[in-house]
Amino acid sequence: MAALLVAAALLLAVAAPTRGESILSGDQARELVEQFVERFNACDQEDVQNAVSNAEAADWILDNAPRFDCPSARLVETYYFRWWTYRKHIVATPEGRVLTEFLTPVSHAGPYNTVSCAVGHHIAEGRWLRDQALLDEYLGFWLTSGPNGGLATHYHKFSNWNAAALVERAKVTDDWRWLVGQLDALLADYQAWEAERQLPSGLFWQHDVRDGMEESISGGRRVKNVRPTINSYMVANARAIAAIAERAGRGDLAAAYADKADRLHKQMIDAMWDADAGFFKVRLESGGLSDAREAIGFIPWVFDLAGPEHTAAWAQLKDRQGFWAPAGLTTAERRHPAFRTHGTGTCEWDGAVWPFATSQTLTGMANLLRGPQQDVVGRADYFEQLLRYMESHKQHGAAYIGEYHDEVTGEWLITGPKAQRSRYYNHSTFNDLVINGLIGIVPREDGILVVDPLLPADAWDWFCLEDVAYHGHNVTVLWDRDGQRYGRGAGLTLIVDGEPVANSPRLERVSSELPSATQERDP
Repeated sequence: MAALLVAAALLLAVAAPTRGESILSGDQARELVEQFVERFNACDQEDVQNAVSNAEAADWILDNAPRFDCPSARLVETYYFRWWTYRKHIVATPEGRVLTEFLTPVSHAGPYNTVSCAVGHHIAEGRWLRDQALLDEYLGFWLTSGPNGGLATHYHKFSNWNAAALVERAKVTDDWRWLVGQLDALLADYQAWEAERQLPSGLFWQHDVRDGMEESISGGRRVKNVRPTINSYMVANARAIAAIAERAGRGDLAAAYADKADRLHKQMIDAMWDADAGFFKVRLESGGLSDAREAIGFIPWVFDLAGPEHTAAWAQLKDRQGFWAPAGLTTAERRHPAFRTHGTGTCEWDGAVWPFATSQTLTGMANLLRGPQQDVVGRADYFEQLLRYMESHKQHGAAYIGEYHDEVTGEWLITGPKAQRSRYYNHSTFNDLVINGLIGIVPREDGILVVDPLLPADAWDWFCLEDVAYHGHNVTVLWDRDGQRYGRGAGLTLIVDGEPVANSPRLERVSSELPSATQERDP
């Protein structure tokens, strides 16, 4: 195993793009990151120190993360804070590096305090780092560290969309060879879910708690409901397996899993779309639909599983009696009689704001906004909710991320001794929503670089996302309305390996063919 990890690291070192001429001054960028890190470190006792210490955090961020500049100092701070928290969860083990959710040990974790619930979020966030060997090692742990080199024994404690997340990661790294090597493990994962959770109808059931969403209005910790979560995940994972199998030259397998995906997709739409309520809902053990709209009804859009006929559901995102709240997006509609009735302190998903769900909802909204024309939500709605999510990253005046918070006050709801486990909770995305969502790098399998910003046209006069490792190249996305901020010309400019490749005077979708990669990475 150690030899394989070394080989992976060496391959990464060869394939990673080198940084080009800096637009954001290297010295200024370092000074800014060091100032942020000093502030974050000062608020942290560092009673838990993992692979990258607080003292090493600034260097780690500068070496691994794209640099970001925009008019919102708070957003820039939150962006770097989330990279600061992400590296706190990197743990070096004899089986390679892993990522944790909680810094302190929790009873439901496996070896090295690992929990499988948010692995898909870890992949989405981490795909933008330069050190991709980290995710190779982490997924290697989950997929091969179990008995006889199989799945980790605690992998199936929680639903997952990991095969789909890994395909989305490969669209950034262009490293399909590694992913093809995981095909058999991903097959074993899918088949285990079929054995454990598939009903005779073909649909999948799940306990709320095993979706990581205990104490919901529609279900409970022991209730076996058919949920939009696991069914969306299984459709997406089947499609991902089909795509990987196609690249592996296993056409029959690809066709079989594409067929699985298509059949389950139709079944889940038929079973969970409530036309009267205009929303995807949980189908109960009793056979009927839940009477509650819950945020998990937006998950089909995360995987492009909803059609234009379902778009009306997003009106609930802006409705003050739906999911809109002063401090964020609620996990259940505010009008429901059972909203926030389960108490506080036992991981309630009956309405309070969870970053896990906010991440999924904003990812789904980004997909909707890049799909067929609709007039239910727009860029301004995405921007509003991203900024509201940004504002939640604080406690007592300091940068913070926890488990869940009050939808009106923004106060984090895990308090007392239990709050120690919630510090810097690694259970959601944020920077992926900035890079892929707001700034708009849209990963693809082909050699076309597409940038489709979700920033409203009149919101900012400038931003810069620099040094993004993408398809073996170094990409910078630059918006400078009048050309005065960065001195590289006016408009939206795409720069690849230091050379401008596309420009538009407006903040709109632009694209360019990438130069030929220096190293072949397709199997």
